Amino acid sequence: MRSYAHCLLFALVLAAGISLAKVPAHAAGNEIVGKTIETIIINGESNIGSLDDDDRLIQVFTYYSDRSFKPIWVRDNGMKTKGRMLLDFLGNIENHGLREFTYRLADIRALVGDPHPRALAELEMLLTSAFIDMARDLTRGRVAPKDVTRDNDIKVRELGAAYLLDGAEKAENLLPYIQTLMPEDKRYHRLVAKLKEYRAIAAAGGWTSIPPGSALKPGKQDVRLPVLREFLTATGDMDPATRPVDDAYDEVTVAAVKKFQRRHGLTDDGVIGPTTLKQMNVPTARRIRQLEVNLERRRWLDREPGGFYVFANLADQELKVVDNGKTVHTARIVVGKTYHKTPVFTEEMTYLVINPYWNVPSSIANKEYLPKLKRDAGYLQRQGIRVLDKSGKVVNPYSVNWAGMSRMPYRLRQDTGDKNALGRIKFMFPNKYNVYIHDTPSKSLFKKDLRVFSHGCMRVQDPTKLAEVILGKQNWTMNKIDNQIASGKRRIVKLKQKVPVYVTYITAWVNKDGSTNFRRDIYGRDERLAEHLLTGGRFAEADNH
Repeated sequence: MRSYAHCLLFALVLAAGISLAKVPAHAAGNEIVGKTIETIIINGESNIGSLDDDDRLIQVFTYYSDRSFKPIWVRDNGMKTKGRMLLDFLGNIENHGLREFTYRLADIRALVGDPHPRALAELEMLLTSAFIDMARDLTRGRVAPKDVTRDNDIKVRELGAAYLLDGAEKAENLLPYIQTLMPEDKRYHRLVAKLKEYRAIAAAGGWTSIPPGSALKPGKQDVRLPVLREFLTATGDMDPATRPVDDAYDEVTVAAVKKFQRRHGLTDDGVIGPTTLKQMNVPTARRIRQLEVNLERRRWLDREPGGFYVFANLADQELKVVDNGKTVHTARIVVGKTYHKTPVFTEEMTYLVINPYWNVPSSIANKEYLPKLKRDAGYLQRQGIRVLDKSGKVVNPYSVNWAGMSRMPYRLRQDTGDKNALGRIKFMFPNKYNVYIHDTPSKSLFKKDLRVFSHGCMRVQDPTKLAEVILGKQNWTMNKIDNQIASGKRRIVKLKQKVPVYVTYITAWVNKDGSTNFRRDIYGRDERLAEHLLTGGRFAEADNH
């Protein structure tokens, strides 16, 4: 049964007065190819690329119809230079962490060199389909963010098929045009280069696994040290010119181990314990997958933000404040537990609250506080938490029969002060998840490598310093912030200029100096995204630009 798109195409053909008659025997080669292209599109021959997508089919038909079905990639005696450039680029698409087979390169190559008009028309359509897929994959990613996890709330750049084809047709040189479709972020291109480097390492056999054993501490001797140094040389953490040869865990090797630990978000103490050893023994193939999935995440982000903004990386459990490309502040953060994952999204910070109240979420009130109240009615008072009725009136917790309750009928609010779960400052960027950045009384958590303890909000280390950086543009000094905190009074400070906050999840990146950073996949998203890159469906078709 024909789709709606095919019925609409037929109506468009009739309206345009396009003839579906057979091509005259005396017709020129290009005209034969063009007529064959027209037939392929109108008949909806879905074996030709992915033109069976209704929206795309209509867009491609309209585009080709407007230019009398003149080919972009082929001529009557073979491929144009532009077609060969596209084929060459697609042949290297795996440099971008994408897969050759998804663009049907085998089918395309099978038609190259066949001079028959039908073969040339099929080649044109396969190249068109492959180009649209490739262009969109580079522009917005191959996989829809929410197909990986529903809290990937990322708005990607959409470009319509006709818009992309028009750009390709008008481009004198196709490769610079393709470059404009890639993310502008330099971090993307550094990942591309690093992926090529890691594939070369894998092709040479990868790096050697380090045998298990007791924790290796500086100054000790261990028979595994030659293997360890070989590994550190392969990863670029040790200079082969200065590599020792004995079994002593010397300063040179310790320095290389510390460098490895910093690149992997571990405490750089030089001690090779279970966590460091586990990261060292991650296979090259898995690191390659990490690079590939993070190329996809960079495609989702599209371009490096500009101006003044906050950039939080959940996988790194760290945030940065950036001002015109320069990092002006860095801080550790505590992120959501694996069953209270912090979402990925972007919003604008509009105000801060100094000495905030904490309005306890109903889920926490029911799951955590109600059971405690059943055992001890005075528990909340000791935490500085008041029980409020619907009118906001304070209720004496000793007057309530907590034992007979299955759900909390009251609102709980914690007073300002040192016990407050939000600490002394919270940074507000209103969003549908009710997630924000805040201080915490649990300062010891920032000493841990793995900081996955919150209910979804981000707790920040040294919040007064972050406030100084944010409010410095409004002439707030650290002294003014400290005095406001010391007053104990709740105060809302509105920002004169909104500050974008990017909450991301990135498990691999390359610094300007070429060093590669990897982070543990705390939310288990890397493998899911890797699978979707191979098997996941594409985005819904777009006709905007």
